Amino acid sequence: MGEQEPAELRHFDFWIGDWEVRDQDGTLVGHNRIRPLFDGIGLREEWRGVSGLRGASLNVYAARRGVWHQTWVDSNGTLLQLDGGLRDGSMVLEGTTPGPVRHRISWSLVDGDPDRIRQLWETAPDGEDWSVLFDGRYQRTRKADATT
Repeated sequence: MGEQEPAELRHFDFWIGDWEVRDQDGTLVGHNRIRPLFDGIGLREEWRGVSGLRGASLNVYAARRGVWHQTWVDSNGTLLQLDGGLRDGSMVLEGTTPGPVRHRISWSLVDGDPDRIRQLWETAPDGEDWSVLFDGRYQRTRKADATT
């Protein structure tokens, strides 16, 4: 990225690691593995759901646009593209899928604990009224270096 690294490049580092993911009721829903790419310029997510769903995302800080971008694909053929950044201490990414349906996903530390994250995925099929699609709780099972 050059000599002067933008601070935004490190805004999503808190997500790096191996995670056990549970729903609001505490039921295990899957495992997520987040690794840095290209000395921390991006992140790669690998999801394995207990239901059999598998998915992956590539995440990058798009410096020229000044946003974090995520492209998600999964074994159901879902494609989701989101943009955003740090907002009030949470990473918040938004995008639209055909329909159109708006999506907003936020990641935030639970009680400031770096080993616990809440992922809240909301949708607005009408484009205005948000409802919760997934409210997950991540528990770190393994840390990883932010620049590998």
